[in-house]
Amino acid sequence: MSQPLRWEDDALWVLDQRRLPAEEAWLRCDSPADVAAAIRTLAVRGAPAIGLAAAYGMALASDRAAAAELLRSARPTAVNLAWAVGRSLQADDPLALAERLHAEQREADRKLSEMGAELLPEGARALTHCNAGALATGGLGTAGGVLLAAWEHGRLAHVWVDETRPLLQGARLTAWELGRAGIPHRVITDSSAGGLMARGDVDVVVVGADRIAANGDVANKVGTYPLAVLAERHGIPFHVAAPVSTLDPATPSGGEIPIEERDPSEVASGSPALNLAFDVTPAELVASIVTEAGVLRPPYAESIAAAAR
Repeated sequence: MSQPLRWEDDALWVLDQRRLPAEEAWLRCDSPADVAAAIRTLAVRGAPAIGLAAAYGMALASDRAAAAELLRSARPTAVNLAWAVGRSLQADDPLALAERLHAEQREADRKLSEMGAELLPEGARALTHCNAGALATGGLGTAGGVLLAAWEHGRLAHVWVDETRPLLQGARLTAWELGRAGIPHRVITDSSAGGLMARGDVDVVVVGADRIAANGDVANKVGTYPLAVLAERHGIPFHVAAPVSTLDPATPSGGEIPIEERDPSEVASGSPALNLAFDVTPAELVASIVTEAGVLRPPYAESIAAAAR
């Protein structure tokens, strides 16, 4: 699997996801400011990968307090970022910590991918949104890892890939990853999902997450909430895959999760636009939350608290 980050020559190298799939180009980051810019501009994205990038960014800092403030402000919704920065502030050796977090993410992805694959029915036709593969985590991926493990175990027949407007992370990144893995897939417009479900062409929905509140409300790429509503309407299981580091027991519900608003020009040129990067899916629409600590089920207030411990 392609990896989004590597440490080499005393610098963090970031695979520039803005240029995929046309070109595989690497950015050298020599300072926390370079890393913050890579996060802010989506050269690196995906909550776990953002957290890892921030941890490596802290290892580049001469003034860790200033670096922490800069990195935390790069993107507000993904809780992994603040979590990793907080860990780095307490570490005697920030680089050793970043490398350990990276190794732990790979292991977490492996565990949750195997458990998540068991939730898919035989011959599943899955639908996913945005990108939650290796590019988003630095490991196997969360939702993408579940799909990969299901394919390797013979449980997955096909993946519907939401294009994921406006920046097309599904069409550009998820489709690229699935193609490299040899997994059958087709890209669809985001608005096609309901029609496919009504036709009986979708068996399961699997998505990642950027932050999961204490009550099980899930913040993920904008467009996830409508998918959950559609899945509920058509009796289709809606699963969320995320590492424990994405759980946020300190945030009571989705209403308290900060939602990033990005440049309107990403949506429209010459017209007023609202460009929300994320939305919140209520816990009651989520069949399960797959983590390396186990498959969490309702009541989520209890299962999330136990997993976070």
